Amino acid sequence: GAQIITTCTADKQYATILTDNMVGAGVHINAIGGDCPGKTELAPAILHRADIFVEYPEQTRIEGEIQQLDAEYPVTELWQVINGTAKGRTSERQITLFDSVGFAIEDFSALRYVRDHIKGTDYYIDLDLLADPDDPRDLFGMLDRAAPDM
Repeated sequence: GAQIITTCTADKQYATILTDNMVGAGVHINAIGGDCPGKTELAPAILHRADIFVEYPEQTRIEGEIQQLDAEYPVTELWQVINGTAKGRTSERQITLFDSVGFAIEDFSALRYVRDHIKGTDYYIDLDLLADPDDPRDLFGMLDRAAPDM
């Protein structure tokens, strides 16, 4: 079976696309679908078996998979694992779940961290993603420019 499962649906309803019998020991689940109140992908039994990691508990309890659980159900914030104040995976048989609802400041921070650690390697290319047209009234004129040499 799979060691990592990622769910990423956009259906805005309570749905069960992953049932408890589909998740074996040692699996990690990334639940990253288009989140909103009333939208779920995982069977509640999976949540009860997993150690749950979230970006921002207040938002995740409204929009994430954990909206199916009691408001005080214990979760671990991702930043606590990153800075070493909480443990991540503690055994090979542990089921872990990252219930992501998209927390912009954390996404941006993670991108900066990765950028800072790969800058100067073969994995890094600096891309200019900001529009800088010769004539601000002619955005399509930028398409005529030659692509920079890489």
